[in-house]
Amino acid sequence: MPAASPKDLRQHMAEIFDWKTSPVTGSKFFNLYTWWRDPEVVAGVGDLLAEPFRAASPTVVIGPSASGYLTGVLAAASLGVGFCPIRKDAAQSFDSDPWVTVTSPPDYKDRHLELGLPKGLIRSGDRVLAVDDLIDSGGQLTALQRLIAEVGATWVGASVLIDNLKESQPRRQLNLKSLFHIRDL
Repeated sequence: MPAASPKDLRQHMAEIFDWKTSPVTGSKFFNLYTWWRDPEVVAGVGDLLAEPFRAASPTVVIGPSASGYLTGVLAAASLGVGFCPIRKDAAQSFDSDPWVTVTSPPDYKDRHLELGLPKGLIRSGDRVLAVDDLIDSGGQLTALQRLIAEVGATWVGASVLIDNLKESQPRRQLNLKSLFHIRDL
C-alpha cells in the first residue's frame, strides 16, 4: 500500500473518526478502535505525531499506559529512536530496582496518578518527546514533564492525536502539538 500524504491521512482519519455514547452515563467519548483497525492509519500516524519534533532530534519517546504505548512506539519508530513506557500507578512489580515517580495533578477523571519508570531508562543527556492519544486536563503530561526534569533530561515537547484542552497555557508549557483539536472531529 503506498503511503498517504500527511494531508490525505489526516483527512482520512477525520472521515473515519467515531463518537460513541455510554449506555450507562449518556456521555460521549471517542472511539479510537476505528483508527487502530485501519492499516493506512497504523502505517502513517507515527510519522504525523513525530513530524513537528523531528528537527528537535529527540533521543527517546515516552508514552503513558495504555494508549501512549501504542502511539509512542509508532512515533519512536518514525524517528528511529527507542521508546520508554511510563506506568500509571507505578510500582515495582518484578524487580527491586529503584523507580522514579511523580504524582499527577487531577486528570480528566479527577484522579491523582502515580506515574513512573525504572531509574536509569531516561538519562540526563536524553531529549524526550512525550506521545499520547488525548490531552484533556493536561495533568498526566505535566507530571511527565516534571518526571523528565527530575532525571535531568530535556523535554522537547508533547504530541497527541486529539487536543481537548479548555485553556491554552498547558499547550505552551508542554510545547504541545496535536493532529486534531476536538472541535475538528
